This record gives sequence, C-alpha cells and structure tokens, in this order.
Amino acid sequence: MIAFVLAGGASLGAIEVGMLKALYEHKIAPELIVGTSAGAVNGAYIASRPPTPETADSLAELWRSTSTSAAFPRNPVTAFLGLIGKRDYLVPNSGLKKLLEANAQFKRMEDAAIPFHVIATDVLTGQERLLSTGDAESAVLASAAIPGIYPSIEREGLDLVDGGVADNTPISQAVQLGATTVYVLPTGAPCKLSKPPSGAVAMLVHAIALLVNERLARDIERYQDRVKLIVLPPPCPAGVLASDFSHAAELIDEGYKLAAEVLDQPDPAAFGNPRALARLTAHAH
Repeated sequence: MIAFVLAGGASLGAIEVGMLKALYEHKIAPELIVGTSAGAVNGAYIASRPPTPETADSLAELWRSTSTSAAFPRNPVTAFLGLIGKRDYLVPNSGLKKLLEANAQFKRMEDAAIPFHVIATDVLTGQERLLSTGDAESAVLASAAIPGIYPSIEREGLDLVDGGVADNTPISQAVQLGATTVYVLPTGAPCKLSKPPSGAVAMLVHAIALLVNERLARDIERYQDRVKLIVLPPPCPAGVLASDFSHAAELIDEGYKLAAEVLDQPDPAAFGNPRALARLTAHAH
C-alpha cells in the first residue's frame, strides 16, 4: 500500500504542493494519506480529489493566494487576552477555518475518497493522537493548532494542539496503518538563517521546526529498512521563514524541481534517502 506522509511546516507546506505535482506527473497515487499541521491541510484537499497534476495546480493556486495576514489575522483584543492568560492563543484560527470550509468535499474523516488520517498532540499528556474518524474540520484544525498561536481544539474530551509537537512527519503512523511504500514529503530541515526571525509568531514557528526535526531523522533511520521509503528532498536552506506566506510560488517551484529529480531516477528510494539523511546531519547543530 502506497502512503503519502505530509509534514507540518506552516507556510513551508507550499513545498509539498510542488512535490505532489511531481508525484502525480509520475503516475504515483496515494492509497493512504497521513498528515500533520500544514500537511493535514494539504492532505484534506487531496484526499477527496483525483491524483492528477491538475489537482496539484488547483492546490497551488490556493497557496499562492493565501497571505500571512490571512493565515495569522491580527486581533489586538485576542492577543491581549492571550498575553494576560485569559485565552490560550494569540491569533484566531478564522482564516484557516474559512479556507477549510471553502474547499471541503467531505465532512467526516471516514468519508474521504482516499483513507485520510491526521496527527494532533494531547495537551495534557504530550502524546500524539491519530485522528481517523469524526468531524474532519475539527481534526485538521487540531492538527494545525500551533501552540500559543492558534486556539487548542477540544475534541473527544481532549484538548488538542499541533501534531508537530509530537510527530511532525508521521512515518511511524503510516507504517502502523499498513503502508509498505511510503513517500515522505518534508517541508525542510532546520537551516541556518541569515537573520533571526522577526516577531513572536516567526520566532515560535522557527523554534518548533528546530525541535521537531530530530524525530524525522530517527524515523528515517528506523523505517528505511522495514518499508520502501522515499524521502523527497525539500529546499535547504529554504531561505523563507515558516511564518511568511508571501513566497508560496517559489517554494512550490523548488519543491517540484527537487522531487522530480528524485522521481526521475531508476530507484528513487536509493537516491532520495541518503540525500535526506545527509541534509539532516549537516544541520543537526
């Protein structure tokens, strides 16, 4: 069974769109989709649409038309209430919710044309939670709820936040769900920035990216001999902060070019894995 694993990464989720186009052009279609955060948003879109380049193109148009202010709408009252401890977030998730509502083609997770699962994190225990059934919108909102930035989501008696806290690139979940071939769509390894992130949102998103990448490196090493694992290389360094949505077009193009380079090889698994591991190792510091 072929699985697509889509990582989180906020605005860097645009990279996955280019990767998806390359996969679809090579006639590679998922039989299972597992996503976290931005990967959950992309996964929700493709889980109900045909695996064609045209689907990737329409998703690309959504990314190109999304601004930072739409993704992180400023609301001074909300921010103030968050800062004084009256709320657990600084930014409303209204922009993301509007995007999901406008493009949803299924209401419940189990109704997706392609089996679709997302990862969220239990606030109380820190454990990852696999969401496979029930309301699809709340599942994706929970998976993408950047801690302290977006509100946590109450679902099935649990308070849930961004799945990237526990498992940003859920290879292990795809394997447990029965995948034998796993295409990993990462949004990047932590890369040295030319200047520090500007602003609280940018700093927090970047810090989370630094924290979660070690899990990806370990999972690649753990599963590369158990399943056929193709890790598509992201742009590295991307040169774009995960909070900046103004570079979607270039990220999509870079994601496409690098993925196509791997998929054009006779054995993409042999070509992709060493490169991904090398990138992770090079930026481990």
